[in-house]
Formats: sequence, structure tokens, C-alpha cells
Amino acid sequence: MAGRINDDDVKAVRDAVPIDAVVSEYLQLRNAGGGNLKGLCPFHDEKSPSFQVSPAKGLFYCFGCQEGGDTVDFVMKIDHLSFAETIERLASQAGITLRYEEGGYTPGRQQGERIRLIEAHKIAAKYYAEQLDGAEAEIGRKFLAERGFDQAAAQHFGVGYSPAGWDHLVRFLRGRGFSDKELILSGLAQDGRRGPIDRFRGRLMWPIRDITGEVIGFGARKLRDDDNGPKYLNTPETPIYRKSHVLYGIDLAKKDIAKSNRAVVVEGYTDVMACHLAGVTTAIATCGTAFAGDHIKILRRLLMDNSGSEVVFTFDGDAAGQKAALRAFEDDQKFAAETSIAITPGGMDPCELRLAQGDAAVQNLVETRTPLFAFAIRQVVARHNLDTAEGRAAALEAAAPIVANIKNSAIQHEYAVQLAGMLGILDSQFVVRRVGQLARWARERGQRPDQQRGERHRAGSPAGPPVPRQVAPSGPALNLRSPAHRTERELLKLALQRPELVAPAFDAYGEDEFTAPPYAVVRRAVEQAGGVTGADAGYLTRVRDAAPDDTVRALITELAVEAIHARTVDEVYAGTQLVHVRLRAVERRIEDVQTSLVRLGAQASPEHLAAVQNELWVLQQYGKALKDRGAAAL
Repeated sequence: MAGRINDDDVKAVRDAVPIDAVVSEYLQLRNAGGGNLKGLCPFHDEKSPSFQVSPAKGLFYCFGCQEGGDTVDFVMKIDHLSFAETIERLASQAGITLRYEEGGYTPGRQQGERIRLIEAHKIAAKYYAEQLDGAEAEIGRKFLAERGFDQAAAQHFGVGYSPAGWDHLVRFLRGRGFSDKELILSGLAQDGRRGPIDRFRGRLMWPIRDITGEVIGFGARKLRDDDNGPKYLNTPETPIYRKSHVLYGIDLAKKDIAKSNRAVVVEGYTDVMACHLAGVTTAIATCGTAFAGDHIKILRRLLMDNSGSEVVFTFDGDAAGQKAALRAFEDDQKFAAETSIAITPGGMDPCELRLAQGDAAVQNLVETRTPLFAFAIRQVVARHNLDTAEGRAAALEAAAPIVANIKNSAIQHEYAVQLAGMLGILDSQFVVRRVGQLARWARERGQRPDQQRGERHRAGSPAGPPVPRQVAPSGPALNLRSPAHRTERELLKLALQRPELVAPAFDAYGEDEFTAPPYAVVRRAVEQAGGVTGADAGYLTRVRDAAPDDTVRALITELAVEAIHARTVDEVYAGTQLVHVRLRAVERRIEDVQTSLVRLGAQASPEHLAAVQNELWVLQQYGKALKDRGAAAL
């Protein structure tokens, strides 16, 4: 059983790794004002950034899906790690040596499963790279040289060679302390008749890295005719490798993708290498699978999914390449970015193009791209006989929904006019109206025009009214239109974000001064964490730890990250919020006392009646002082 990580070491790890540095490994962050950063949430689909990071507080929060927490929570959630695995990974990045209690630490035994598999792949990648220099790997070096890749290129991409024997890597990793079970689980080995054997043998090896740069798998190219396996053999699905969630080259391309707002999608490992070496450093590729939804999510987070971004797909000019391009078009609407296509000449892929015509040809391929809408329209129209009225009508019905998919109304109108010209329809406004009608129906039903067209044909009836979506409630219900709730929220944000501005007055406020039950619970957590007076660097962590459940903890995180609604956040603003919350509490108490006086009537004893009247007088005087003197009366 793994020993417990020393608490001081956990705190040291939390303090040593800036949350914005960790989060920016997974998505592009931009200035959100008030010292915060924003980006597209990695935990749910969205087109406008509602995910915010507060570097000063070490917290993140998504105002769309309510996910939030600190650096450790983020890594645990995004990479599906345990707490111990996360601390181990972050400690490794920060160069911190962890101490383990309850029996000490045995390297290689107490690390989490994912950490062990990552370490095995890291060692395997180095081992394969070293083998590329050996005599047996000459066939691999020749393969690379024939495609224009020298030793420096191989080293840059970490290309290696797997020896042809049965268990070279297995024996090497056993010697580094890995068990047979770990080798099988990692996908680096497979079961043989007498135990584990190497999965990759006698092949050229490309390490596949995740967005953070960790090696999580390999792509292996066949080199010899007597190899009966497939041309390319990839790592199987493992706890750390899922091909639908991986883009080859993303670790090298991510910064330039975010900087240039452009991603170039190619089809293979050598194509990525060729593009990068030719200066197209935003090139990435899928790993043995079609470009699909989870790949789109990765790119959207880097591109911030704005209309100024662009995704360029490169495909061979043959029938298979064109078919792949149309599949890409089907996913186009999942991007806000403009989507284009670059068809390579003569059926060449980018690697072959660079070899035949040089780096400039690869750069020109991307620069002479065609909007994917235009390509898709031409491909659909080409399937019909435009010499007949029936053919032109069928082509219109097939192509109009594609034009209706275009989000920009001005561009949509332009393509509608172009479609009329392609079809030889003189009345271009007829086509424009048809496209507009399809787009309107789609909006009413909340669908894409090509999807709703199919439903209309199946149903045989016009589109009905939109069906309201059922949204599951998340988090505590709060009426933010209530002035009281708004003020209480502002005060709690100040207590969490700028405790020095509300200290020491805030610590004298009772839970009953907060009318929203969730806010009262947050107030209690602040009290249990020691209050705002003298709040230190660990104050916010203590407040989050004092939360009774995840819902309240999420609310605390939200309040700690959400911007304070003031141009100038100072003692004057803080005092105003303190006064408003206290004044409303006093007014509520005055109402309660007045009600009790009415109930008492003449039957009350003189002493009791006098005490209640005296309390009422004191409250009224206090309320007047708050109105007249503001924070000075607190």
C-alpha cells in the first residue's frame, strides 16, 4: 500500500506550480481583466469562453459547467488521475522530492499507475531513439533519408527504431524495475507463448505525445517485406492512450497554433515532419483514425474558436482524399473558425511534395487553400447532370443546405449567388430565398440545415416550433436579480479575494446576515477557516477545505474567481458592501421586532414591553447611523 504523501510536500507542490502555466498546456488563455485569464472550457463544449483562471489565487472556475478548483483539481479532472498521481506528476515537474509517511517511499512501487505507464513510455522512447544509430537500423535511416529527413530531423521528432528480436525492450524495461503486468498494460508488450514479447519489432518508431509533451504511445512503420503486420502499427487503447483523443505533433505545434490562429491537419507522421521542416509549424495529424469530435475539441481550445481562426485540411487529390475532405466538412460547424481545404497536386502528400518541389511548395499549398464550403458545393453539384431541368433542381436541393450552413450572412448570400451561377439558374434571388428559408427552418429547430432537411423529408411536414431544451440544474439556486443577493455576493467575493479590505468588520457578521442559504454556508466556511483578519497565503485553501460538500466548495471557487463588479476595488467600495449587507439585516430585524410588538399588545408585562421597545429604538438608531455615516458606524 502506498504511503501517504507528507502534507508539507503537498503544500510545497501546490505553491510551486503556477496554475496558469499548467492550464495553458491544454488550452489558450487570454486576458479576462482584473488579473484573470479566460479560455474555452476543457470540460464541456462551448463557443464563447466561460472558463477563467486566477493566477493570483491559484484557482480556476467555469461559469458554464461549474467545474472549479486549484491546480491539483485541474490536473486530476483533465487527466483522470488520483490525488497522489497528480501530486507526483506536479512534483516531478517542479523538481520537488516527495516524502512518504507510513513506511517510507519505495520508488517504482508506490507511484500511481498512470505515472508508471508514462515513465515506461519515456524510457522506451529514449531506448528506441538510441537504437536508430545501430547497424540493424540502417534500413530505417535509409527510409528517412529517401523522404528528405536527416539525423537532425529524426532527433527533433524523436524518431527511433525497434530491434527485430522478440523481447529486447521487455528485457530492458524489466531491468529498469517494470513488471510484466505494467508492460502489457502499457501496450509496449503483448503476451507471447513464454511471457511478454515486444509489440513493435523491426520498425521505425514515432513517439506520440499528448498536448503536455508526455510520450503516451507509438506509431510504427513497417520496413521489411517479411513483416506480415500492417504498414503502420499503433499503440492499442491503454489507460493513457486513446487514439480519438490524440493529435500527432500537437506538443510541437500548439504554441504556433495559438499564436497564428491557424491549424493545418495532415494525414501522417511524415507529413507532419515535412510541414514543420518546411516552415508550416502548425501541422498536426490523427493517429490511425479519422479526424473527429474529440480532435476538434483539442483544436478549439487552442484556437479559442473565434471567427478569425482557421483550420486547413490537406488531402490527396484522389477520390479517397476528396471523400475524406467531405467527411471533414460534416464536422465544419463544430468550429467557429473558418475551415479550408488544400488539395495536393498529382496525388502527392505533403512529404512527397516537399521532396519533389521543396519547402516553398509546401508553404504555397497551405497559402492557396480553398474554403471548405466552396469545395463541398462544387463536389455536390458535380454529382448531377446540369444539362436537364431535373438535374439542376436535384443539385439545388443537395447544395442549398450546404450554403445555408454558412454562419456569416454576407458570405452565405455570396455563395447563394455563386450557386445560382453554377447551376445556370438566371433568377439568383430564387436560390438566395431558398437558402434563407432552409437556414431559418434550421434556426427554429436548433439544427443544421442539412440535418433538418432530412427530417422534413422523413416527417413530410413543415418544421414545427422549437422544442425547449431540458437543462439540468447545477449548483445552488440563487436569485441574482435580488439586490440583497447581489450585495451579499459582492461582499463574499471581497472576503475571499481581498480579505484585507473587509477585515476586521466582516468577522463580526453572522450567518443570519446573509439571506441566501448558500451564501450563509460560505460565510460559515470563512469563519471555520479562521476569518478574514490576518488572512495569509493559505487562507483561501483553508476556506475551500472547510466547505461541507463539493457544491459549496464549487461556489467558493466561483466567488474567488468571479470579477468584482467595480472599476476601483478599494476600502470605499468594500465599506459600501459591508454597510448594505448590515443595513438590510438591521431593517429585517426591525420588522421582526415591530411584528412582535403588535403580537404582544396590551397583555405584555411592562418590563417585557419596555425591553422590546428599547431594542427597537437601538436598532432604529443604528440603522440611521449606517445611513448617515456609512462604514464609520460599523
